[in-house]
Amino acid sequence: MSKKSAGLLLFREVSGRLDVLLVHPGGPFWAKKDKGAWSIPKGEFKDNEDPLEAAKREFEEETGFTPPDYEMIPLEPLRQPSGKLVYAWATKCDLDPAGFKSNTFSMEWPPKSGRQQEFPEIDRAAWFVIEEASHKILKGQVAFLIQLKEKLGGSSRVPEYGGSAKSKNDLGKQRYLFDLD
Repeated sequence: MSKKSAGLLLFREVSGRLDVLLVHPGGPFWAKKDKGAWSIPKGEFKDNEDPLEAAKREFEEETGFTPPDYEMIPLEPLRQPSGKLVYAWATKCDLDPAGFKSNTFSMEWPPKSGRQQEFPEIDRAAWFVIEEASHKILKGQVAFLIQLKEKLGGSSRVPEYGGSAKSKNDLGKQRYLFDLD
């Protein structure tokens, strides 16, 4: 049976634009990766565990924040390239990522050194305008951003940074969430 994860996609509206909160994985393998490396705060759960409760637990473990007690908008689960199935809920909430504090994990580092080192599971959290987030987030999670836009009454095509554009070729001012170049 494939693994399952659950997470929360926080969003806020600032000056008419939609921002989402993403987290960056900690540890040496992710240290120099940015584009396509960010994720929603999420983690694995067991078969007998409620996915939404797991999403809230993982949010708190990975960010140090108590999960928001607002309406949770269910998003369709996504199968990741690894085969893992990720469940997600979106909720409107504005928090300051400066207060973020992640749990840690231990691993042998450098490899074959025999030394165990501790690393944060998540090394930072940040708000991104949804268009920028579509380039930062893991490829297998981009559809969560598209679903969020659709659930909020938008389309998968949105103006970059609140600007307007008439066509896809309008000097690159408009980005499509499907484009990951």
